[in-house]
Amino acid sequence: MTNLVFPVLTGQGFSVHKKPKMSTIVASHVSGREVRAAAYQNPVWQFEMPFNGLDGTANGQYGSLGAQSMQALMGLFLQCGGQFGTFVYYDPTDFTVTSQGFGMGDGTTTSFQLTRTLGGFVEAIVAPVTMTTTLYFPGFSISAFAPVIKDNGSVVSSANYSISNGLVTFATAPTSGAALTWTGMFGFLCRFEDDSVDFDQFMSNLWQVESLKFRSVRGS
Repeated sequence: MTNLVFPVLTGQGFSVHKKPKMSTIVASHVSGREVRAAAYQNPVWQFEMPFNGLDGTANGQYGSLGAQSMQALMGLFLQCGGQFGTFVYYDPTDFTVTSQGFGMGDGTTTSFQLTRTLGGFVEAIVAPVTMTTTLYFPGFSISAFAPVIKDNGSVVSSANYSISNGLVTFATAPTSGAALTWTGMFGFLCRFEDDSVDFDQFMSNLWQVESLKFRSVRGS
């Protein structure tokens, strides 16, 4: 999993687009009947947002925009090599679950993928927060913690499982019928949509990006 995290940029503007994308193979017949096959189990999330102000100065000349916020965003893009590398994006509107079910023990299976429920849809989580840290968002921050895993309502010691790309592997298989739940926070593993980003300098050391696009990717 990547160690790169999308920076907090207070110059982010509106509107922000978040689009779930599915993929369906459709074979149509002359009779009007059709056969459909779903290619995706989980959506690809596409994000698009503008940044109306990015400060290029080292001393924070433009106040609340944050010193070198332009360099922070450009630096992330360069570290990723455009579309090549990945980073974690924490969506300020969608980053936490509470007592979320993610599996039922059968006495044999030891690995279970963390999930979250969105409406009636269950989606795999591949970028959970796995340690005590602080998540920063434009305008607020929150203390984050490693997932709290429960087996039939009892907390499981972190010494008894490991987590990699959202896959929880228990040292001992949960007993048959054991309900597994987790409480915690997560991000979206993403890459940039393009190999270039247009940074527009419209005042001295003051920049903007009219449209920044990135999308979620599967865990590796």
